[in-house]
Amino acid sequence: MSNKEKNLTGYGVLYDKGKPLSIDEYPFIHEGTVKSEWIDMNGHMNVAYYVRAFDLAIDIHWAEIGITSDYIENEQCSTFSVECHITYQNEMKVDEKYRIISNILAYDEKRIHLFQTMFKKGSKETIATAEWMNLHVNLKTRKVCGWPKTVLDNLKKVSYSQKEQEWPAEAGKRMNIKNPIFSVK
Repeated sequence: MSNKEKNLTGYGVLYDKGKPLSIDEYPFIHEGTVKSEWIDMNGHMNVAYYVRAFDLAIDIHWAEIGITSDYIENEQCSTFSVECHITYQNEMKVDEKYRIISNILAYDEKRIHLFQTMFKKGSKETIATAEWMNLHVNLKTRKVCGWPKTVLDNLKKVSYSQKEQEWPAEAGKRMNIKNPIFSVK
């Protein structure tokens, strides 16, 4: 059994006491620093780079469940994002450090619904969130296909460690203006 597999099988023990995960216990944590080229004319991190930071963090998730560069090359399968919703709650400025945690909200035989939260490193204050729907895709046919058993097994192990987490308040929301001056039908 590889170290990765040993780590994955250990995720379930986090729930022996039935408590939700703390920020440091999440299986998928990415840390980074806001780069100067990410700053826009408003003096804070540009919206496009939040997506970039979340995308870098999600790569850790894919690798941990078995969607690695070797898997993509050998199996000719990967994941495609089909929907994403970002909330921006606080600013990040140049050289500030951030931490992103990723968790699974739901999955089935070919889809996964993920949620990510960005914090300033060392803080529990939410900076931004990202909600994703991804599909498992055969790269030869460009069609959606089922997860292989190894990935499904890893998803089961990882999702078990997150089973006590509450549905994030930001997840599944649609944008609207309560009392618009104008609205299309």
